[in-house]
Amino acid sequence: MTLFNHLHHICILVHDLEARQAAYERLGIGPWYDYPKSGTYTEFHVPNPEASKAMRYKCCDLGNVQLQLCDPGALDSPQKRHLESQGEGVYHLGFEVADLIAAQAEGRALGLDVIAHGRRTDESGFCYFDTKASTGLVLEVRKTPAGQK
Repeated sequence: MTLFNHLHHICILVHDLEARQAAYERLGIGPWYDYPKSGTYTEFHVPNPEASKAMRYKCCDLGNVQLQLCDPGALDSPQKRHLESQGEGVYHLGFEVADLIAAQAEGRALGLDVIAHGRRTDESGFCYFDTKASTGLVLEVRKTPAGQK
């Protein structure tokens, strides 16, 4: 399997983004920056587009992996439901892939259902697979836009 062997990030759901960022910074983990929600999507299929747009993220690039803190906001989303039922903690692992379309097809060939996916004009984007029941987490594949981390 080639889908899940290059870990890009760990996404942690939080109730208070600023408080959690400050707690990590007190431990020397940082600097943090806003997730760059940019680029035009040619495809964007998520359970609640308005909730997705309203989510707030902070990212920190460590030497070997990116940490993401996510405040899902008040609108209904899988992330908000997870935070309400499970509390704060890891929601998904994101894996970098060279070819997003091929990776999504490979995941489907493995029998994985897609929760959400999006693709930009430059072929970058994301695909969340429904792996929570089997792994305890959602697994994502992504192709990072050129010039981003």
